[in-house]
Amino acid sequence: MRSWRTWVGIAVSGVFLVVAFRGQDFAKIWEVLRRADYRFLVPALGLYFAGVWVRAVRWSVLLRPVAALAPRQTFPVVVVGYTANNVLPLRTGEVVRSYILGARYGVRKTSALATIAVERLFDGLTMLGFMLAATTVISFTSDLRQLAIVAFVLFSGVLIGLFVLTLGGNLRDRILQVVLGPLPVTVADRVERMAESFLGGLGVLTRKADLALVAGTSLLAWLLEASMYWMVARSFGAELTDVFGVGAALLTTGVANLATLIPSSPGYVGPFEAGVSLVVNGALGVRPELALSFAILLHAALYFPITLIGLGEWWRQHISLGKVRSLADDPAAEVPSPDAPQTSPTRAAPVPPARGRGGEALGK
Repeated sequence: MRSWRTWVGIAVSGVFLVVAFRGQDFAKIWEVLRRADYRFLVPALGLYFAGVWVRAVRWSVLLRPVAALAPRQTFPVVVVGYTANNVLPLRTGEVVRSYILGARYGVRKTSALATIAVERLFDGLTMLGFMLAATTVISFTSDLRQLAIVAFVLFSGVLIGLFVLTLGGNLRDRILQVVLGPLPVTVADRVERMAESFLGGLGVLTRKADLALVAGTSLLAWLLEASMYWMVARSFGAELTDVFGVGAALLTTGVANLATLIPSSPGYVGPFEAGVSLVVNGALGVRPELALSFAILLHAALYFPITLIGLGEWWRQHISLGKVRSLADDPAAEVPSPDAPQTSPTRAAPVPPARGRGGEALGK
């Protein structure tokens, strides 16, 4: 709480909460929530956790170039990462996941973070695909069109950048030399080690079969979550279900999750509610109190069950919050793992080595 970044995130959440709740009648919201049929949450949560398992499968595929881990090993780490994002600021869950992999399996922090970057890329591209599919049945507002354009530019740039990093040859060498050249030797060496480890984590981008599997599991995971959104909408009766079909579920999933990319408080409170309302109230024309009630119940279903399970796993893993904080502050730091690795790293189809400032290959 002493970090200025934390307070900036809280302030951002406050702004979005004001936008989401502006002009709302709290008595009407409470009445809508009181009349909801909560039995639909049971199958909704089943769909959600099935999607979390598929994400664990996807991550095990992404990690193949650096460590051979089964989905049963990555699943609890994914759950703890979700929990950390829900209770800690600044998407600390990504650091927590890299910390656990380093402590238990000997995976370097920057390699783990590289695989998570590829995850986020495929998540963003899937959300864009959902929005594009929704345009066939739903008319976009100007706000939705602007969001789609910004997201397309952002993720296209990230996609191009990551693929450039996986290429060998003079282009990547020149990019690294431009970055490393002005730096002091000690700093440049640290950046060089980080680059080596990060490029290793991008190895899946050079493996076509694994890349196709990552794309397929990304689509399946988000379809399961979109199905959860559709199921939660059933809790509010015909007024919402009559307009909340497949296209609306895809669009709401895409917009709400793109909104959570905005730095905010733990759990993405504010941006998520604003994103859901932007679709359900703005594009579908559902009355404001019903749209916001749906957003609140949906966010609660996404937040509390996995957070409670993750806190239990956090305790079981004996994760040090102080260590996580120090790793978040020092991107070059690695996790000591005297008992790791428990699995043998694999290096099939390695990323071609980049050249350092003196022309030597990174990783030698």
